[in-house]
Amino acid sequence: MIVTFLIRLLWLVALVAAQMMVFNHIHLFGYATPLPYVYLLLLFPLNASRWSVLLWGFTCGLLCDFASITPGLGAASMTLTAFVQPLLLQAMAPKDALEDMQASYHTLGLWGYVRYAALLTLLFTLSYFLLLSFSFFHVADLAIAFASSWGLTFILCLAMERVRGGRQAPKQQSSS
Repeated sequence: MIVTFLIRLLWLVALVAAQMMVFNHIHLFGYATPLPYVYLLLLFPLNASRWSVLLWGFTCGLLCDFASITPGLGAASMTLTAFVQPLLLQAMAPKDALEDMQASYHTLGLWGYVRYAALLTLLFTLSYFLLLSFSFFHVADLAIAFASSWGLTFILCLAMERVRGGRQAPKQQSSS
């Protein structure tokens, strides 16, 4: 339990620091800004309590807001995404999944994980940019910024998962 908490805390600090020092300064073509701190929500297992996912998501978003000077934007988007994450993971998980299954390439399969990560990052990025613009006057600019930022965020999340390696699915023991 303590080890899991410390690992999540390490991920939180690393993702917020990376967002603050590197990704906040990237604006490809004036539109695309990666927001990979949503990856923290992809790390929660199937049996994680809803309140802990919400608390971690809100905390991560709030810390990124402090670093980015975007009052409440990251916190609101991360909290909304954290609210949906357990439902989405439950819908994507195989029927015979273990309670403590963590989403990864190994547990959901390549395309299952890609769908899960795509939907979660899509929800986060869409809510982030809708709250950021808070209007529909420049729909083309909003769509370009959303699509390009979602693409960068999604690719970064997949790359981080690939580097992390994901937890292997436990082998079934044969009772011979």
